[in-house]
Formats: sequence, structure tokens, C-alpha cells
Amino acid sequence: MEPGTQVWCYSESGDDPWILSEVTHRSSKSVISLKHLGGDTPGKTFDRALLPPAAGGGAGSSSDDGAKYEGVELANAPLSEADVRDGVDSDMISLPHLHEPAILHAVSERYFRGEIYTWTGPVLIAVNPFQRLPLYTREILELYRQEGLLRSQNIGNSNDRPLGPHVYSVADRSYRQMMSEQRKSQSILISGESGAGKTETTKIVMLYLTTLGSAGSSDTSGGDGDNGPDGSVMERVLQSNPILEAFGNAKTLRNDNSSRFGKFIELGFNRAGILQGARVQTYLLEKVRIGYHASGERNYHIFYQLLRGATDEQHKKYGFHDGLTGGLELSNYFHLTGQGGAPQLREFSDEDGLKYTLKSMRSMGWSDDKVDRVLSIIAGILHLGQVKFESTMDANGQEIAVIAEDRTVAEAAKLLGVDLDKLVTALTIRIIAARGELIRTNLAPDKASDARDALAKTVYGAMFLWVVNEVNNCIKWENDSDVRSSAGVLDIFGFESFAVNSFEQLCINFTNEALQQQFNKYIFKLEQEEYEREQIDCSFIEFPDNQDCLDTIQARPKGILALLDDECKLGQRGNDKNWANKLNQTYLPEKNQEISDNTRYSATKMQQVKGIFCIRHFAGNVAYTAETNFLEKNRDEIPLTAQSLFEEDSSALMKEIYAVQKKLSEDSGSDKGGPAKQKTVSQQFKVQLDSLIAMIETTDPHYIRCLKPNDAAKPKLLTRKRLTEQLRYGGVLEAVRVARMGYPVRLDHAGFFKRYRMLLPSVPESVLPWSMDDHNDPQTLCVKFLDILLAEGAKPVNYMSKDGITSRANKIRMAQRQPEPMVFPKSDVQLGLSKVCMRKGPHDKLESHRVFHQNASVTLIQSWMRGMQQNRRYLIQCDSALTIERWYRGCLGRARWWRLREAQASLLLTNTFRMQINRRKYNRGRRGTVRLQAQYRGRAIRKVNAATKIESYRRMYVWKSAYKKLKSATVALQCALRRRIAKKTLAQLKHEQKDMGKLKENNEKLKMEMASLKAMLQAQAASDAGKVQSEKAIAEKQKEIDRLESRIKQLEVELAKEKENVKKLENDLSVQRGSNQRLSQDLHYQKEMLSRAPSSPGGPMSKTHTRASSGAGVEDKLSKTHSRAVSANAAIPEPLVDAVVIGHTITPEALAMHRAEVARLEEQLEEERRVGRAARIEVKHLRAAIADKGMTDFTASTEISDNLSEISGSEYQQSDLEPETRYVTASLVKFILVFLLAFAIIALFFIIGNILRLHHDGIDRVRVSLIALDDSFNPSQAALVWDSDLLWSA
Repeated sequence: MEPGTQVWCYSESGDDPWILSEVTHRSSKSVISLKHLGGDTPGKTFDRALLPPAAGGGAGSSSDDGAKYEGVELANAPLSEADVRDGVDSDMISLPHLHEPAILHAVSERYFRGEIYTWTGPVLIAVNPFQRLPLYTREILELYRQEGLLRSQNIGNSNDRPLGPHVYSVADRSYRQMMSEQRKSQSILISGESGAGKTETTKIVMLYLTTLGSAGSSDTSGGDGDNGPDGSVMERVLQSNPILEAFGNAKTLRNDNSSRFGKFIELGFNRAGILQGARVQTYLLEKVRIGYHASGERNYHIFYQLLRGATDEQHKKYGFHDGLTGGLELSNYFHLTGQGGAPQLREFSDEDGLKYTLKSMRSMGWSDDKVDRVLSIIAGILHLGQVKFESTMDANGQEIAVIAEDRTVAEAAKLLGVDLDKLVTALTIRIIAARGELIRTNLAPDKASDARDALAKTVYGAMFLWVVNEVNNCIKWENDSDVRSSAGVLDIFGFESFAVNSFEQLCINFTNEALQQQFNKYIFKLEQEEYEREQIDCSFIEFPDNQDCLDTIQARPKGILALLDDECKLGQRGNDKNWANKLNQTYLPEKNQEISDNTRYSATKMQQVKGIFCIRHFAGNVAYTAETNFLEKNRDEIPLTAQSLFEEDSSALMKEIYAVQKKLSEDSGSDKGGPAKQKTVSQQFKVQLDSLIAMIETTDPHYIRCLKPNDAAKPKLLTRKRLTEQLRYGGVLEAVRVARMGYPVRLDHAGFFKRYRMLLPSVPESVLPWSMDDHNDPQTLCVKFLDILLAEGAKPVNYMSKDGITSRANKIRMAQRQPEPMVFPKSDVQLGLSKVCMRKGPHDKLESHRVFHQNASVTLIQSWMRGMQQNRRYLIQCDSALTIERWYRGCLGRARWWRLREAQASLLLTNTFRMQINRRKYNRGRRGTVRLQAQYRGRAIRKVNAATKIESYRRMYVWKSAYKKLKSATVALQCALRRRIAKKTLAQLKHEQKDMGKLKENNEKLKMEMASLKAMLQAQAASDAGKVQSEKAIAEKQKEIDRLESRIKQLEVELAKEKENVKKLENDLSVQRGSNQRLSQDLHYQKEMLSRAPSSPGGPMSKTHTRASSGAGVEDKLSKTHSRAVSANAAIPEPLVDAVVIGHTITPEALAMHRAEVARLEEQLEEERRVGRAARIEVKHLRAAIADKGMTDFTASTEISDNLSEISGSEYQQSDLEPETRYVTASLVKFILVFLLAFAIIALFFIIGNILRLHHDGIDRVRVSLIALDDSFNPSQAALVWDSDLLWSA
């Protein structure tokens, strides 16, 4: 392995297991140095050691002598754009180096180009793109159909190039081989892990096969497939998929539509190739998912489709009451569907899924009644999962389980169609048959919950088998004689290895192990056929057999499953721990032994303690945990209580479902005709697997390996480590290993000759041509080339010519590290009819010599190129020197010219600078002179203006000071006098206003009450009411008269107070007259003083003011101040001044008028009394009028008259008057009383109005007089100036 060789290096760390690297140095034969060219650490250097010959079968690369380096594989040359366009990498068998990194690199490169299909010999690798690609259109299907038709008739391809790898190619090849002369049945085996696209690939294969099978059928019907049982066979076969997916698929963490069972769909065709029907065989349904599924996963699709897609009517029918969920969605409410959170699917909704499922059921010919019964059982399983148990104690003190809610179990029994009591018994009681006797045991709550889940799993598993059976009845062919051959599609679970592996993983891996054994046989058979076609001896090739692994799992009596069945036969005595111990004793009998003799079984001491054992499968070592209910899952037996429940009191559909389950799980009976025994799951599975393998061996198999590029289900994302694991688990690398055990390197004649002709550069073209274009027999030319190559390789290396001259190329070869001699057996290179097949050792030697000569040629070419580069560099340097010289001389001339320009410019600059200096001096002097003149003139003018302003302010201050002194004195006097007068006058007005208003109000109320009393008396006299009503009316009138009497008394008291007020006003009037006389004297005095006062501010006026201010009384101050004001304003007439100064608030005329009003008020009051007396006469007259009604009325009338007499102050002797006289007198008195009352009220209003008017006029006169005292009255300094409106409102 020479330096410069590109290789793949294995890396255990990181997401990329194989990193492209380059050999940098070979220090010795056993160690090479390499450098990473990619990955996370490009440029990293490291060493790899040579593996010993015993380890040569591991992962490594062959050296020159056939040895291998640790974790190193040769890399293929990168493909050119033309090779990619021609699809050279579409079949990886054609690659020169075919190993794990080469397959990984080719698959990843094609994946990112959008090419998800790749051939690996007979195996088609399909990578899930996680997006919709335009690869399955009707046009593409027709292209592959036409291509297959032309190829089957040996016409050739319809295009220049054959179509690329596609799933249609596999389906078409199987159909064409089935229709060949042998008429041999075909099988297409599709495998891969969950999420790799097995289900979708199965649909595509079935679509293609059914399309070809119905092309010549006369009953082909298009449409939507909802044609009932009379629809086309193609439609019915395709419509079976949605039903199987609804009942057998579920969402997992890796896949939204993961098939939780294996299925083999066999399509039957007649002699003409027309589809006759189909048959479905299922394997190992994951029933444990019914009772438990992890977070983020879901139960089977049918549960969620029914809960989310059912109509309101179906909700009521199946007991789905949203009101009982506490706000939760139904899918999250039910125990069997809500454990994982009931997430939605990304590709389609559950509502649409239910519609599609129901449509498929009807296309199968199922009646609405059958569909309803199936959905009822599904709903019953959901309700069965809702059954909860409570703990109680029996008579023996043991804990037993009882149903917590009878309604739930009753609903489940109703929907399942079973007896309620027997369902309760099956959930809470276990029956064990021992020696012909039945032992009943009550279950604890936790055991009852396990029994509930086991019953649900049993019912659903039987339902699934019944659904498959019904689907087969609808799509199977009528007569077996009509089917000439068949094409089967196997959708099987891929190899699984998790952190904890249980019984399901053991069965799945056992299946893949058996299929891999069959696959190895098939690949070995193909290899033999390939060698026979090329006429190459292959007797030395050994077949890689993994039968020892199959025997470890299934062989009797010491196989793992056989020991598991034996442990299950022990009943309650058997357990997982004992079974694990028996396995260790069987396969690891020696002390401290950890690996079995056949190296397939292993368990360390720690694993043995934990009950863990390992099996080395074809894909790697897998650890299984025994204590994960291996025995319980293997038994999967139907309890006796459940058998009684299903066989006796159950619906017809439930009995039919149970019959299908019973038929599958029981043996046909012993040879002696004994009763049928129930088979374990492993026994059922082995029978099905043996049948499947036997059927596949009778057919021509075709293989499709589905790969999942990433776990995030995102497009354009590939995790190389995960892809490598799947290539190992899928058996692809195992197939490559089988294919490369003989002659792994295969090249066609032209490619072989073109690739290795360069190894003989000294052989002239006359002996061995350089091209095969002119030769018609390439095999003969390759044989000649090989003979010459071996002959030259046996000779010693001599790089000198006959003339003793060593060419330059040979000198380069001599300087390099010499490769190993090209010596190997000729039998290691076999020349077939169309291919050259080589073993690994000779191929690596040829490659090492090829790299050696390539390096020499490259070195020679590089030497010529370097010489040309040096010559070109010399010429460029000469031309550059001349250019630099020209440029330098030009620079010197430009520098001399520039210095001359600088001298001239300096003289011009000096003159201009001097001119600017003188100009700046002149401008500064001129600006200073102008500024000085302006400052001097402004200062002189400001002095004059300031003197003038000071003089004006002084004069203004003198006059303003004199004015303020006079004004302040005047205001002080005015305020004192105004306050005294105002307080006195305001008190009087308030008192008078209160008394007169009260009198007016009382008189008005008295008038209204008297009128009301008169109206009431008249109404009472005129009424013909009964005695009781009359008494009541008289009592009310008596109350009103009493109240009137009290008011009259109050009026008399107020009248007396008014008389006292009149007397008080008379006294105040006499006092006011004396004050007015003193004010008149002061006014005359002030006039005289003003007439004698000079005009100067500081003259006698100021002194007079001072003397007057120091007087004894406030009246003197007011008189003097008022006198000065009158003298200052001579335009005011003297009489007006006197009237204003005196300011009569109460004049004698007003007092006399007030006295007259009081007299008239007394007269009106006397008149009211007379009216009162008349009212009493009238009341007594009324009493006499109603005397015939009883003495009570007369008594009441007498009381009213007495009360009126008390109001008026005098008594009348009514008994002396006649009735007629009393009536006339009462009427007259009543008229006079009303008249006088009205007159008194009018007079009272007149009096009050006059009094108020007089007061108002007096206040206005006082205000005018006060304002006239000083023309410069300032409201802000005289806050006590009266306002008539304000006083009136007060």
C-alpha cells in the first residue's frame, strides 16, 4: 500500500464510522501512516498496524502480500460526471472494491442525489427519503412495464440506456420470471427496521403486480374501489391493505405507521398471467402493545380511528360519553389509548383513516351489520380497559379484588357480546385444572388488572386473526386449479437489538437468522451460476453457514426455545429465572465458562446473576433479558374462565372469533387420538417459519432491503453510523462477503486491459498494443497481457537500457519505494468469457504497481511542468526588469520637473502671503477705530437718558407717596365705619325677614287648611255613607281642627313677637336720628377745612388729616374724610350729599307704614276669629243635619264647634239657636272668614314687599355714600364694601 493511496479508516468515535484517509508514509511492512481527508478531524495523522494472518478475516485492507491492516479498506476512485450520468454506481457489485465503507459511501452519494434505489447484486437497497418523490407516477410505471415486456421477448431495451434500479424493476423481474417457460412461483422478501419504509414498499410492489395481473382482465373496473364484493380482484386486493394496517399497525417512536406483525401476501395468477386472487399469512402480532405502550407511542390505529372519527350516533351507541372524561379527549381518557399521550399522526388524520378503513371493509363485501359488530368489539375492548378494581377482605382475611364500577364492566360486556357475570368471574377469579378438579382462586387487585389486560390481548388477538381470515375469504381465488403460479410479497420485521431485549426480539431475530441462512444459500447459488457462465472453477469456495446459530435457538432438546417450552410445561413452578439457569447449565457447563463451544451463546458472570444471556447472530451480538416475562409471553394461554366466557354465553361473532384463535393455538391431537393440546407461541411461530422457509425455497426469491437514513424522519439527512448498523443487520454486508469469498474483484476485459496496461511500459506496442479497439477477441488479448505480466514480474528489475542509458522516467522509478514483485499464481486470476475475476492478493499487487507507475508518471510530468514554469518565470523576470528601468527613468524626469514647479510656486506663495499680512493689519486698525467711536457715543447718550429717567422717577415717587398716605387713611376710616353699619343693619334685616316670612307662611297654610276643611265638611254633609264611614270622617276632621287650632295659637305668638320688633325699630330710629345729626356736623367741618387747605403735598392738609385721625371717635374720622371728598368734587349738589351722608335705613314714613300694617294684621286676625266662630256654627248645623244618624255624629259636631270656639277665643250658645238660624249664620260666618283670610294674606304680602323694598333702597344709599367718600376707592383694600345683591341673597 503505497503513499498517496486513498483508503477508508474505521473510527469508533463520532457519527461517521468510516473516514476517507490517505496513506502518507510506510515506515515498515507492518505499520503505515495515514491522514484524514474528511470527517470531523481533517488533517489528523495516525498509524495503523498490520493484522496477523489469523485475523485476516476481519475488517481490514489487503496489503501487497494479502495481509490486512487494522480498520483500513481501499477506496474506490471518485466517479466522474459522465460515470454518474451513466449510472456506473447503480450496481455496487461492479465496484472494484466492495466492502462496508464502499457500500456506505455509494449509498449516501446516491441518496443525496435523489437516487434512493441501488443494486447490490440481486439485492435492491431502498433508502427511505421521508418525502414524496416523483418516482411512482403512472408514466414511470409504464416505462418499467414496457422495458420488462421487451426484455422478456429478447428484444432489448426501449432506451439507449437501461432504466435505473427501482422497486418496479424487482416486481417486474419476478412477474417476468413467473411467466417464463418454467412457470416457477416467485417471492419478494422486504425487510428492514421500523420506519425504513417496508409497508410503503409492499404497497408499491403489490400495485405493480396487480396492475400487470389485471392488464388483460375483462373485469377491470376503475373508480374508487368501492364496488363491493363484485369489484375487480385488483381493487379488492389493494383494499385489503388499509384493513390490515388499521388492525395491525401502530405509531412507534421511530415510525408513525409501523407494522407490528409480519405478513406474507401471495398473489395467484392463471396461465395467462391474470390475477385470480390473493392470500394473506400473518406472523407474530405484538399483542403486548394492547396492555402497555411507551410514552410518545400509540396503540393500534383502529382504536384512535374509532374514538376520533366516530359520529355522534356512534358515540352514543358505543358508550363514548365526552361528559365523563373531565375535559380530556377520548383518546387520552381511555386507559388502553392514553398511556403514550395519544399523539396525532403526521401523514394522515384518524378521522380520514376511519373513513378509508370503512370504505375498504365495504369494498370487501362486509355488510353494515358486520362492520358494526366489529366496531362494537373494538369499543368493548376499550371499555374493558377502563375496568378498575378495589381491594376488600374475604372471610379468610385474604385480599381479593372487586369491581369498582359496575357500569363500566356492564358496558364492556354489552359491546363484547358476552355474559356479564362470567365476564366478572373471568376478571376476578382464576380457575386451575389439577388432576381433573377445578380450583377457584380469588385474585388480588394487581392480579385482576393483569387478568383484565390478558383478556383484552386475547380478544384483540383473536379479532385480528378473524379479520385476516375474513380478508382472505374476500380476496382468495375460487379454484386452486385456476392458479398456475404465484408471486408472494413478504413484509417482515427486521433485525432488532435494543437496550432491553425480550421474547419478541428473540423471535424476530430468529426469523431474520433463518431468512439470512436462506439468503446466503441463494447468494452462493447465484455465485456458482456466475462462475459457471464465465466457465471458472469454483470448487474451492466454501458456503458460509449459520446453521449452528439456528440450532442454538430451535434445536431439540437443548435449544433455547425448546428449553423455554419445557419450562412452560411446569406450570406455576416454572419461572424465568429457572429457565435462564438451565440455559447457562446447558451451554456453559464448565466452571468460569462464558462462551459456549459453538461460540454462539455467551454470558458473563454478572450477566448470569442478572438473568441475561447473549446470542451471536449474523448481524452481531444481542443480549436478552430472561426476566422480562419470557414464560408468560410464550404461554399466551387462554384462561379457563375466558374459555367458558367465549364458548357458552357469547354472541355469534365472538364464538366465531374464538374458534379461529382456538384452531390456530391447538395441536391436532396426539397420535393416539387424545385431546388437542394448546401450542405455545414459539411452537406456533416455528411452524409458521418452517412453512415460510419451505415456501421460499420452492420459489425464486427477490430481496429488497429498506434502510432508514436518520431517526428524526427528516429528508436530506443521513446518519452514516445508523446506516452502517442497518447494512449489517439487513445482511447486505453478509451477502457481499459471500459474493467476495471466491473472486471478489471482477472487471470486464476492456476495463481490465485499460487499467493495467500501464504496468508494462517497456513492452513495445508491436508486442502488446495499448488499446483494444482493433482487436475482436478481448479474452485472448487479456490472456497474452497476463502471460507477459507474469513473465516480466518474474525477472529482476533493471531500469537501464541496452545502451547503458537510464531514462529520466526510470531514474524517477529508481528513486521511489519499490513495490513487491509481481509474482502470484496464475490461477488467482481467472479469465472468463466476459469478465476477469481476481482474488484479493493479486488485485492488490496489481494496484500497488499501478500506483507505483502512476506516481512515476506524475513525477515526470511534474518535472516537465516545473521546468516550463521556471522558463516562463525567467522570461517574465527579464521583461519585468526592462519595464522597471523604463519606469525608474520616467520617475527621475518627473521629479526634476516637479522641483522646478515647486520653486516657481514658492515665489508666488511668498508674495501672496506678504500681501495678506498688510491687508489684515489695515482691516484690524479700521475695525478698532470704528468700535471705539461707537462705544464713546453710546455712553454719552446713555448718561443723558439715565439722568432724565432718574428725575422722572423722583417726581413720580414724591407724588405717589403722598397719594398712598392719603388713600390708606381714607380706606381705614371707610372700613371701620362700613363694618359697624353693616353689622348692625344685617342683624336687623335678618331678624325682620325671618319674622315676616314665617307669618306669611303660617297665614298661607291656615288659608289652605280652612279651605280644605270646608270642602271636607261639605263632602261629609252631602255624602250618604254609612254610620261607620261618617264616624271615621268626623274623627279625621276633628284631628285637622286640632291641628288648625295649634297653628292659630302659634300665629298669635308670632304676632306678639312682631309687635316687639316694631317697638325695637322705633328705638333704633330715635338712635339713628342722633347719629345723623353728628355726621352732618362733621361734614360741614371737613368742608371748611378743605376750603382752607393749600396745594402742597406737605402742607396743612397732611396735618389736618393727622389731627382728625387722632380724634376720639370713628364718627369724627368718617365725617372729616367725607368732607375732604366733597370739597374735592364740587360738582355734587349739597342736598344730595346730606341725604347720602345721613343714610336713613329706617325713615319715619316707613315706620308709620309698618305700624299701619301691623294694625291691619290685627284686624285680619280678629276677622279670622270671627270666621272661626262662623265655622263652629256651620259644624253644629251639620251635626244637626246628621242627627238622625246617631248621637255619635252630634257629639263629634259639638266637639268641632267647641274647638273652633277655642280658636276664636269666645263661646257661643248653640243650643238656643234654631236649626235654620244656625245654618244661615254658619254660612255667613264662613263667607266672611274666607274673605278676611284672603284679604289678610294679600295685605301681608304687600307689607313684606314694602319692608324689603325700603331696606333695599336704604342699603343702596349707604353703598353710594361710602363710594362717594373717595374717588380712588380700591376694592382690594376695602373688603367690607357692601353689595346689595349679596345682602339681598343673604
